[in-house]
Amino acid sequence: MGEKVVDNAVKVIFRFFFIVIYLNYLLFINNIFICMRNMSIIPDFELGFWNAWIFMIWLVLLPIVPSIVIKEKKVANKLSSSVPIKFEKTLNVLSTAVVIIGFIYSIFLPITFFTLRFYIGFFVFLLGFAFNISALFTLRYVSSDKPFTTGPYRYSRHPLYISILLIMFSVVIICLSWIFLILIAIVLIHLFLSVPAEEKFCLEKYGEEYRKYLNKTPRWIGLPKK
Repeated sequence: MGEKVVDNAVKVIFRFFFIVIYLNYLLFINNIFICMRNMSIIPDFELGFWNAWIFMIWLVLLPIVPSIVIKEKKVANKLSSSVPIKFEKTLNVLSTAVVIIGFIYSIFLPITFFTLRFYIGFFVFLLGFAFNISALFTLRYVSSDKPFTTGPYRYSRHPLYISILLIMFSVVIICLSWIFLILIAIVLIHLFLSVPAEEKFCLEKYGEEYRKYLNKTPRWIGLPKK
């Protein structure tokens, strides 16, 4: 009974979430051409305390957070390990470089507060941050011997990846940075190459249990199939 109530509450929250996202999408499309005209070819460089680093700092801390939050060390190690794929080392170096370059640049990237794009971007950041935190605290109570299927993993097979993209995209919206668009494109290339390999690895390791999870849960985000 309690689980049914939770499921119904989650469905209501997700419907509200998608309505808000859709409205924000319409607003963003309505202003995208204006934003593109305002997006300077020469990157902004302005050292200041209230710059975009306040959004990016979490991604810099993210590699060490699991070892602090997650109780079982095997689970934390599982998160940090990578599945062997073609160009694995190159992709890992690129992804690390993206975070480092993005953070360093964000120190000099000014924020324009109290504008429409600021409120939209800040909302996107909060979604990404909340998704990230909920995923990490879900992993605090899971076993390394089973696939991650609870909490936000019920609605996305890769909630941590989604949260990283949302946080980076929030900077694009707020600061109109084409450099961050390029960094996101690099991350997406990595994900489109690595995610299928990760899922194949999990399928081989967990068997039918993970196959059922694959068939039920969206790869990126959505409501689980019944």
